[in-house]
Amino acid sequence: MTITITAFERSPDRGRGLARDMRVRWALEEVGEPYEVRLVSFQAMKQPAHLALQPFGQIPTYEEGDLALFESGAIVLHVAEHYPGLLPDDANARARAIAWLFAAICTMEPVIVDRETARLEEGKEPWHEERLAYVHERIRKRLGELSARLGAAEWLDGSFSAGDLQMISVLLRLEGSPLLDEYPNLCAYIARGQARPAYKRAFEAQRAVFLAALAGGQ
Repeated sequence: MTITITAFERSPDRGRGLARDMRVRWALEEVGEPYEVRLVSFQAMKQPAHLALQPFGQIPTYEEGDLALFESGAIVLHVAEHYPGLLPDDANARARAIAWLFAAICTMEPVIVDRETARLEEGKEPWHEERLAYVHERIRKRLGELSARLGAAEWLDGSFSAGDLQMISVLLRLEGSPLLDEYPNLCAYIARGQARPAYKRAFEAQRAVFLAALAGGQ
């Protein structure tokens, strides 16, 4: 059965690999499963056909036979559970890898996305600077906790897993921020993820979509 995912026709991240279809692409590349990509415009994302797959009008979605999924975390977990390569065989290690996947989505990502909201949508508010400082402190707290746990290890819990894939994808949302520079082991951790051949293939595939749209004047 062919796997089909959806992605932005023209990603707002300008080909930086931050759109959440990147996480699904990376997971599929890691497990060596071929997939097709159906590109959708912002207008199409709000139409009934797409809303039937993703009720909140977002990307990505995942279709395989009679299965349709939404939410990148759920999709990555599905891929990891059904194809070898992203979860350990040992039951306890497998459970810990899944816990890290949820930690990335539920503990790390909300505070990082909050920074994006503060910077992009609240910049003109009189309380902007105070709020941004508060958000940065919340991020530092989480980064410090993650940094302490990772230590000098290569990955979060033994070998590379779906938990690392999701965590690195979340941390990449801070790319270019001095906040990350305060934690050299996290910077090195991200770099190790980006150096994986599967990550590179996924990144180039997503970036190619943006470059094609740019060349076409979309």
